[in-house]
Amino acid sequence: MTNGTMMQFFHWYYPADGSLWKYVREKAEELTAAGIDAVWLPPAYKGKAGGNTNGYDVYDLYDLGEFDQKGSVRTKFGTRQEYLDTIKALQGKGVKVYADIVLNHKGGADEKERIKVRRVNPENRNEFTTEPFEIDGYTKFLFPGRKGKYSQFIWDYKCFSGIDYADDTKERAIFRIMNEYGEGWDEVIDDEKGNYDYLMFADIEFRNPAVREECKRWGEWYWKETAFDGVRLDAVKHISPKFYNEWLDHMRSVKPDLFVVGEYWAPGQLSLLLKYIEATGGRMSLFDASLHQNFHTASTQGKDYDLTTIFKDSLVGVRPDLAVTVVDNHDTQPLQALEAPVEAWFKPLAYALILLREGGYPCVFYPDLYGAHYVDKGQDGSYQEIFLETCENLDKLLVARNQFAYGIQKDYFDHSNYIGWTREGDEEHPERGCAVLLSNCEEEGFKNMEVGKRHAGKVFTDYLQKHPAEVTVNEDGWGEFHVAAGSVSVWTSGKK
Repeated sequence: MTNGTMMQFFHWYYPADGSLWKYVREKAEELTAAGIDAVWLPPAYKGKAGGNTNGYDVYDLYDLGEFDQKGSVRTKFGTRQEYLDTIKALQGKGVKVYADIVLNHKGGADEKERIKVRRVNPENRNEFTTEPFEIDGYTKFLFPGRKGKYSQFIWDYKCFSGIDYADDTKERAIFRIMNEYGEGWDEVIDDEKGNYDYLMFADIEFRNPAVREECKRWGEWYWKETAFDGVRLDAVKHISPKFYNEWLDHMRSVKPDLFVVGEYWAPGQLSLLLKYIEATGGRMSLFDASLHQNFHTASTQGKDYDLTTIFKDSLVGVRPDLAVTVVDNHDTQPLQALEAPVEAWFKPLAYALILLREGGYPCVFYPDLYGAHYVDKGQDGSYQEIFLETCENLDKLLVARNQFAYGIQKDYFDHSNYIGWTREGDEEHPERGCAVLLSNCEEEGFKNMEVGKRHAGKVFTDYLQKHPAEVTVNEDGWGEFHVAAGSVSVWTSGKK
């Protein structure tokens, strides 16, 4: 059995030309050859901006690029048929498909309703700043282009707990909709902003049983239509874990082996990730936001960063079975809301740390394999042109994961600027194994590390060709392995 590797096959600024589904399909065989056996695809349904949106402003969950709604038939990424064809093509090459699920909110309502609300303090959503009053809010979703196909469910104000715009007064604020499901917001794990149930647009009210049932019907319909292998759940920190416990139990009654990873983005707050895992009974993996933050910090501090702490307070450090590890994603890339990119020089080191170790399920980011170029406004309001180069040697690191990263792991985290580990190989891969060494300073370094007696007498070379030495493993299974300044070396023997 080979190691599994996921890829996020998009970024925020992928062109809005309807080409992504076809492009992924063309890359299916290449992905398999690279050792990527699962892809996370972006939201496939129509957003409020039609064919010009990434789908996180979800309008109609049932419109996978089939109906003329919000100014287009296709989504930003293509048509429904192209999406279905792409899933089949990927699965035909042994690549699993993970669908992006956005159930926190809806945008682009078709009609306004007169609704009773209370304005809340945006920094403490538990604090009401007004008595109840009425506004005109966009809360009614009729989906006229779909005309009831697949579902006749109508979303109205009873399906939402809050909105951010009053059309009659043209006021932008956070308004708590007064409904029968409680005066306050739904229960969430964190107390950030008092209660962070509300994120954006029309916030879905999961305490409404009709809403929960419709979400379950939709999830089952979506899987039966597309046969995806797993899901990525968007913005789970803003949704009650009780809902996802119910929804996932239903989905696994339909597909028992459904893979699930949730986005609970809380850098440096491992306790919240663990609390969410407890609240959801281990039903899902989570992205390791804390490890990503460590990578970002290490890349900006250079030699001043203590590499022995790279896994401090990370999810993979305590729950490797439920950690999906990332180097970057569409939210952390330059000019995005959670901007915290890992600098280019450190990316090969970061990828070695997630691809060549035992713990975690690594996820590769699209620009790191294929690059990206885009223009957008920065925080200062001026336009910036961004070039994201491919990560050096990422292709080789993926092959190394597939070929060599097996068996017992021994860590050598005993120097602030040089850390390493070895993998001995296992019964299925007895001739494989590797020794990995990282440096974040200006000088070459080395470590004596044990790769196991099964490798005694073998000559190891740097698979990445960053260091020219040849290392002969002694009779006790040890060797002196080297690394160039500010670099990573992966020492291997045998078939490449």
